[in-house]
Amino acid sequence: MVIARNPDEGSSLGFLLWLPLGDGLLFRTSDTWPRTKALYCHPADLEEWPAEPDVVERVALRSCARRGAAIDVVLDRARENRSQVVYTRGRGRDMVFWQSPRTRKQARPQVRTPTARPGGLDDDGIEIVVDAHERYPYTFGKQQARTVRRALVAGDYGVLLGDTLVASVERKSLPDLVSSVTNSRLRFALGDLAALPRAAVVVEDRWSQVFAQRHVRPAQVADSLAELQVRWPAIPIVFAETRPLAEEWTYRYLAAALAWARDEQAVGTRLPGAVTELSGGGTSEPSTAEVRAWARGHGIEVPDRGRLRPAVWERFRAARLSEER
Repeated sequence: MVIARNPDEGSSLGFLLWLPLGDGLLFRTSDTWPRTKALYCHPADLEEWPAEPDVVERVALRSCARRGAAIDVVLDRARENRSQVVYTRGRGRDMVFWQSPRTRKQARPQVRTPTARPGGLDDDGIEIVVDAHERYPYTFGKQQARTVRRALVAGDYGVLLGDTLVASVERKSLPDLVSSVTNSRLRFALGDLAALPRAAVVVEDRWSQVFAQRHVRPAQVADSLAELQVRWPAIPIVFAETRPLAEEWTYRYLAAALAWARDEQAVGTRLPGAVTELSGGGTSEPSTAEVRAWARGHGIEVPDRGRLRPAVWERFRAARLSEER
């Protein structure tokens, strides 16, 4: 096995991995070994191998054999000697990942999610509203839930009590989380979620992976997440390790929130701050278009489309409360 530096300085995959299988296999990859996570590999033509390679590592192999959709690679050294190059499909396209036994175990934790129905729910389970703009959504196929797709005012997955949105969960992959933190999109999303009775953010990865980022300063991301959690303490940011575990957590959280809302309704307690705007459904508050018109009538600058800033909603509610008094 030979690893050399990628001569293409503009590529985010800084290394070339050559394996002696058949006439040879060449991949572009981002690191020299999958130590903390599975590495994405991009298949390359053998002609991309430079005439005078800058070799980082050259290791003899005990074995290099194809087994189904994977290539088992065993290096002739004592440590970090076993790995796999796995061919798979994700998001509708072919992908290749380079993983070690350690990273494979981290990616597939040895746990089995429960199948028991959450307490306080009917035998029919719950109906979960999936935001119409959500790409590659959870299906909740292993949970006792059914889904419908509608536009949510906040979050990606929610539950309704009547026409009222009583809880919502914002889903984030780790790259999306880092991006939304650095460009402040997460700050505005949390502001929208704060208007709901119950809300949360679930991340499909481990907290430790925040500190494995290379294109941003990990400390900056960690500090921003801490500041957001302090500013909105009622909205937990949960790192659920994997996508299946994040899906299970979302299901359990929404089920608990729905049971809570039903109990509150039973005792006649009014849900505080409930925003219920859904595409095609009833609302207990004015629509975004009505609030946008009110804001412009009072000299407040608002965008022509999309969500309004939480501060605009707060000013609108304060004005309406003043008028009622």
